[in-house]
Amino acid sequence: MTKSEKNLSDLPVTDDHLREHPISSEDAYQGKFLKLKKDIVKLPDGNETFREYLIHPGAIAIVPILDDGRIILERQFRYPVDAAMLEIPAGKLEVGEDPLLCAQRELLEETGYTATTWEFLGRIHPVISYSTEFIDIYLAKGLTAGERSLDEGEFLDVFAATLDEMHQWIAEGKITDVKTIISVYHLEKKLNKK
Repeated sequence: MTKSEKNLSDLPVTDDHLREHPISSEDAYQGKFLKLKKDIVKLPDGNETFREYLIHPGAIAIVPILDDGRIILERQFRYPVDAAMLEIPAGKLEVGEDPLLCAQRELLEETGYTATTWEFLGRIHPVISYSTEFIDIYLAKGLTAGERSLDEGEFLDVFAATLDEMHQWIAEGKITDVKTIISVYHLEKKLNKK
């Protein structure tokens, strides 16, 4: 190991030497659900620069597993990337909403399924360089099919796939959605513990 290579335990206990301090902050744009901020910050070396970032209310994602082990997925057109994406069910949090209740609501609305067992798998920050967004990921088991009720303007296909198919689609670039890829990692780790 060279002098520049360190272990985490070798690093300073605090992050004070890395922290940026806000000098000013302004709202650059306020949309229906996103706010764009532009801040001037003082860097650790004393210089100043700007940071533009989105304020996001947070979201949830669900890994719904059928009794046969297949995972419920969705195919939904995502305008910013101009493509129909393969992904697990997900949705944004309303202000002050409990993430688990949001996950239960979104699973029913988007897929028509309800679950008897819910387990928190982890939290991710998908775009830390320009957004405050976090996504809480839940495992849903004991699924029962029912009627879905999509939000107005929401269009998506619902289907089931095996974990092996999902691994293959990730390797082939058919699944590029980060929350879905990370959820496959969480599910794989969970299944290998048994």
